[in-house]
Amino acid sequence: MLSKESKIRVIENFYALDYIFFGKPLKRVNVGCSFCKEDYLSIKGALTSVIIEMIRLVDHSPESLTEKVTSKDVMKNARESAKIARENSKTIVSSQKSRDNIKASLGEALAENNDVDICALTEQKIREKAFKLATDNLLVARIVGESKDFEKLNEWSGKIIEDSYKILRDSLVESANDVLNDVIE
Repeated sequence: MLSKESKIRVIENFYALDYIFFGKPLKRVNVGCSFCKEDYLSIKGALTSVIIEMIRLVDHSPESLTEKVTSKDVMKNARESAKIARENSKTIVSSQKSRDNIKASLGEALAENNDVDICALTEQKIREKAFKLATDNLLVARIVGESKDFEKLNEWSGKIIEDSYKILRDSLVESANDVLNDVIE
């Protein structure tokens, strides 16, 4: 059973993902293809389920809440945590290690298909890397910081949860990019 504080953190993170990818709630994003939105929401829900399992495994124990939390508070905290995650992501993505990683990813993509717009591909790879880092910062780093036993992630069940997380995170980033590419201005 999750604590009240953990449940609130899960809800905040669920909404914060929209702010990371779109800068606003998904319901305010005008998308031409409703399937893109539905796909994004399905993957986000699956990722949330994995995060809940991770929270249970690592004995998540955030600071106790002494005040009543309203939905307005949850949305405000979601915006703020997404903003911090995006800022942290910008810092990390501009590091030499990330640049090398992006270059390697570009090399792999170009080896598969030489007939692409290199500028557009570069922009896509940078955006994907930034989104992945921001998502990790929002979901995993925060949970680890608020947990009593995050070493359990190194055990067999923790590795399975982590692998599931990475697969769903990558799928969510891809789906968010599909939504962004289908936005009606």
